[in-house]
Amino acid sequence: MILTDNQRTVLNFIQRYIATRGVSPKLQEIAEGIGISSRGVAHRYVQALVDAGFLSIDKGKHRGIRLLRENPHQPENTLPLLGKIAAGKPIEAIPGEDEINLNDFFGRNNFAVRVQGNSMIDVGILDGDVVVIEFRETASDGDIVVALIDEEEATLKRFKSTPQGRFIKLIPENKDMETMVYEASRVRIQGVLVGQLRKY
Repeated sequence: MILTDNQRTVLNFIQRYIATRGVSPKLQEIAEGIGISSRGVAHRYVQALVDAGFLSIDKGKHRGIRLLRENPHQPENTLPLLGKIAAGKPIEAIPGEDEINLNDFFGRNNFAVRVQGNSMIDVGILDGDVVVIEFRETASDGDIVVALIDEEEATLKRFKSTPQGRFIKLIPENKDMETMVYEASRVRIQGVLVGQLRKY
């Protein structure tokens, strides 16, 4: 199915919203985000994306929109630079508008965030580096992940689950910092590290 310009705009907005906030937008937020006043029109765009197989809607959930497929309408030679991510104390991820030209080297299902802090320096991820993250909702022990804590704060850490899966450890790669431990229900995985960029 060929999407209209407005439908592509909605798909791009939803992708950016989920990447930066870890939750899907409501219809009113979509309408405001693309510059229209009608929730009904936003609903029609979302339904068209559901029909095209890009989205699904979990009925009964407050924020039930889910991405099902990669976004083919993101320009092939750019990654969205979605904001800053904490590599120290967790902070709120800040939306951004820039793009990084990578000539499709990292693929379409990815986004980029700029690191703040020194908690990952022992694996060569420094304050100010840009890391490339693949959209994923699950991770394996040992992966470096973007984790959203309490639906509010995002951080870049190494992931480990306890044997029973009740707790999640977010492990800094800095010998001077301590591991953060959370109940699994408090942590949502947003993606896994697949690349890194640094300008000298």
